[in-house]
Amino acid sequence: MNISGAGIIGTFFHAPTREKLEVLENVLIRVDEHGVITDIHPAGDSMRTLVEAELGDRLHRLPDGHYGLPGLVDLHIHAPQYPQLGLALDEPLEVWLQKYTFPLEARYADLDFARERYTALVDDLLGTGTTTALYFATQHEAATKLLADICIEKGQRALVGKVVMDDPAACPEYYRDDSAETAVAETRAVIDHIRSHPENGAGRVLPVITPRFIPSCTDEALTGLGALAQECGCHVQTHCSESDWAHGHVLSRFGITDAAALDSFGLLTRKSVLAHSNFLTDEDMDRLASRGAAVGHCALSNIYFANSVFPLRHALEKGVHVGLGTDISGGPSASMFEAVRTTVQSSRMLAEGTDPALLAEKRGRPNSAIDLITAFHLATAGGGVALDLPIGIIAPGYRFDALAVDTNARAGAIRLFGETDPTAIFEKLIYGTTRANIAAVWVDGIERTP
Repeated sequence: MNISGAGIIGTFFHAPTREKLEVLENVLIRVDEHGVITDIHPAGDSMRTLVEAELGDRLHRLPDGHYGLPGLVDLHIHAPQYPQLGLALDEPLEVWLQKYTFPLEARYADLDFARERYTALVDDLLGTGTTTALYFATQHEAATKLLADICIEKGQRALVGKVVMDDPAACPEYYRDDSAETAVAETRAVIDHIRSHPENGAGRVLPVITPRFIPSCTDEALTGLGALAQECGCHVQTHCSESDWAHGHVLSRFGITDAAALDSFGLLTRKSVLAHSNFLTDEDMDRLASRGAAVGHCALSNIYFANSVFPLRHALEKGVHVGLGTDISGGPSASMFEAVRTTVQSSRMLAEGTDPALLAEKRGRPNSAIDLITAFHLATAGGGVALDLPIGIIAPGYRFDALAVDTNARAGAIRLFGETDPTAIFEKLIYGTTRANIAAVWVDGIERTP
């Protein structure tokens, strides 16, 4: 059922702030023809009867046992790595890239190869409730345009970037940009393609400037991309201080931290998302907060590659915008529900420590744990703030990007056993939802369930 230009009645959960879960019980949500929520009417609202009459057969209802959530926002996805999801996680980051990842990504020069895999990825992410995706593509201009085309066709809200990696000292000969000038020119071509696409008039798919990370880029490429970011006002995405190796590389090369170096090249803006960022200093966090830049926190992949736990609560308290990412395929799950759960778990491990040989008072980093509501907020509203887009909240003025979870699905993993407490139901949804439980997914009010 399409909700664009119509309305829907049901119970929805959202977390506009990280402090509080809001239960919108038995509300009527009206959505305009552009997919924007115009008004919300609770039961007993004097206007609700009039709105119901006005909408008539354009008013839909969630069935019993179905609950609505805002669409999930994934701030870090390597789209070409989907075929190796769950594979090759046994090496350090710098080895993993050269041994497994670059050879796979290089194959996307073949557009038939790319189309099959990108189509499966977008379908699968929509099917698991990811309504907004921030995508690294590959170094190839044509395949990056193809990924954007598929997102437009499938109706997923997406930000798509051609990966820039031009440094011969770090990138294999078979997979790198010919020059810094070529890398910037092809990035500009992808931006123009997405912005001028005849079926993307609403701007549901956006371009994003994408230096892979500082270790893969020459100074000339970083300078050119920074200038392009200032010129076009595009989003920017890259990796920042992900591991000991990556963090140390930038310190050795520039004598300053990753965040400071990105800032010096003009790549730290209100529309920048820095994946991982595990080794940010307090000064780095202040810098991000002052620029309005965001961290894409990838708790699951950090376990494999980051050599540390990101101090999430500390970053939030410092005023840094933070959202969550799966980091396909450094993270071996494409589910943002898994990202929420792992975010809570990793924060508790940081707070309580992991070495049983240490005394309890010396084992962890106090005041580091976050709760489920905070993690859910980061996966929805937090992602919207990070991207500076009106998504992730069920409220007037926001896009109706949402999903309906069927708690009665026998093939799913939710069992309520007559539970009626809203908070308990919410917890069951976050901890139990699988693809089988997702009954519908909407982007801009249009059903996008594959």
